[in-house]
Amino acid sequence: MRTALVVLRKDLRLELRTWETVPAMVLLALVTFVIFHFGLNRDTIAGQEAAGVLTATLLFAAMLGVNRLFVAEREQGGFDAFLLAPVDRSAMLVAKAAGLFIFLVALEVVAVPAFKLFLLGPSLGPVLPGMILVLILADVGLAVIGTLVSAIAVHTRARDLIGPVIGLPLLIPALIATARAAGPLLAANHASGAPPGKWLAILALYDLVFALLAYAVFDFLLED
Repeated sequence: MRTALVVLRKDLRLELRTWETVPAMVLLALVTFVIFHFGLNRDTIAGQEAAGVLTATLLFAAMLGVNRLFVAEREQGGFDAFLLAPVDRSAMLVAKAAGLFIFLVALEVVAVPAFKLFLLGPSLGPVLPGMILVLILADVGLAVIGTLVSAIAVHTRARDLIGPVIGLPLLIPALIATARAAGPLLAANHASGAPPGKWLAILALYDLVFALLAYAVFDFLLED
């Protein structure tokens, strides 16, 4: 964990100095909301439609963070230095996934209020705890899959293309579960303040399975 914290601290300091990733993710989300606002030609949306728009927008913005996750290590020799160091290789997986998770949370702090401003009709106040739970579980899945996919794509010339091509099919179950869990929370009548337990369980199981899978294969990805 000490090694993971060192790598995470380095990534966060780099982002605070350069502001390359999070602002780009936020800008893409805001532009996407504007496009949906005028493309749908509706002042407000609710329910499953709103959940689908929010989920798709957060996914597209997250892809920017995924593509940039290992760029510094690739361009500045960080991979070679890490492989030569007497540390656990999985520390980089934990650090990068935690960093991407933090970037996603920062994105949603801006994007969710903007979504309410541009498109969402119902109030978020009564269902905010449930939405936070759904987004946290979704962020864990995005962070794990994003880290795994980015580690594969960064070794290729077309990393900006390979990341989405590999990552999007893997994320389909998580995206479906996220949209279905958020749909009732964004309904006009707020029938329930809690997300459906079935979809939360699917999200949690998805996160667990792919976290274990990423942990099992990450050492081989670094060596290759």
